[in-house]
Amino acid sequence: MSTATSLLTSPPIIFRSTTITTTVPPRNFKPRKLRQSTPKMSINNSPTTPSPTQLITSITKLLWGKSLPPQLLISTVRSAWSTAWHLMMSQLAPSDPSGSYTRPVSQFRNPNHHQLQPNALHLYAALPCPWAHRTLIVRALKGLQDAIPVSIASPGLDGSWVFNDSPIPNGDKLIPTRDKVNGAKTVREVYKMRRGGYDGRCTVPMLWDVEKKEVVCNESYDIIELLNSGLNEVARNPDLDLSPPELKKQIDEWNKIIYPSINNGVYRCGFAQSQEAYDTAVNELFTALNTVDDHLKGSRYLCGDNLTLADVCLFTTLIRFDLVYNVMFKCTKKKVVEYPSLHGYMQDIYQIPGVAETCNLEAMMDGYYKFLFPLNPGNIRPIMPSNSDHHSLSQTHNRESLSASSQSVQVLV
Repeated sequence: MSTATSLLTSPPIIFRSTTITTTVPPRNFKPRKLRQSTPKMSINNSPTTPSPTQLITSITKLLWGKSLPPQLLISTVRSAWSTAWHLMMSQLAPSDPSGSYTRPVSQFRNPNHHQLQPNALHLYAALPCPWAHRTLIVRALKGLQDAIPVSIASPGLDGSWVFNDSPIPNGDKLIPTRDKVNGAKTVREVYKMRRGGYDGRCTVPMLWDVEKKEVVCNESYDIIELLNSGLNEVARNPDLDLSPPELKKQIDEWNKIIYPSINNGVYRCGFAQSQEAYDTAVNELFTALNTVDDHLKGSRYLCGDNLTLADVCLFTTLIRFDLVYNVMFKCTKKKVVEYPSLHGYMQDIYQIPGVAETCNLEAMMDGYYKFLFPLNPGNIRPIMPSNSDHHSLSQTHNRESLSASSQSVQVLV
């Protein structure tokens, strides 16, 4: 049957009548005008560019939902990160074939104080660095603050030392500063100002001759020896000798234990690039700490009643141990606070007039956790341990009872 035929034979359509009622408006009626809403445009409503983290998160949700990424992706990322990590560590912390950290040798050594003009010297240092901290402590103990000005550098994102004048004072504590003598933006710029330039590692501490525009020394122990005995004519505390001839042999013996196993030992743990290298370093570290702790049970300082350069060198590692090295450098066997003698010894030195002002604890933590990217990619700084803050370090230690002379170190401040 065709379409036309079906239409003709369909039942008839019946229309029903409908009554429509209308209402006449009153004479005084005025129709209201309808408000026309205009779309509002706002800069805040414009779409924003997602951050790299948000973009990656969105992609992973799209690909895997709530499931873990595929094993192949995990293996690939792990391999790539391991390769990049070893590359960065090779620049940050050179190692030998076994993966053990090898500290580079300082290029400017053994300054001759007879050839120096004391009033022409300028010290470059940094607050996180334990090697630079040595020089700041000896400078303070000898009363050389006026004679030897200091510029305090800060760690930069690229691993270099930069100058950022801190606008916020921190009591009497040292804080980052501008370059007070050369106006440089980085420590590298200062090194390059010397005659003939310089392309090596630009480290702190560094002692600079302002008149000759020359690096005098960048080896920390050489600098503290010079500050201790080579500049007494301009020191406010010339009678303090941190390396007297009669104790020189003992100081050297302690340094042979402290430097390789403790001062550099924590870095050998943190910068180890193999399990074997780490195991060796961490065992040597805690063996040395046990040795020192046992000795300090019956001796106020390493060499008896006299504070020496060996004590200064040990202190700058101890003050950072629970703050940084215990966690970040994997020196986790024990904390300094768990060694009764070592902890009291650290408090004793911290409370010597002039020392606490060189210990900017917050800057120490920031310098490691926020800038050593290969060891802490998230740049998250943990909270300061309660046993390592200024209040704890200022508590009574009773170490003076071990001193035969019962006298504290006399420092003119």
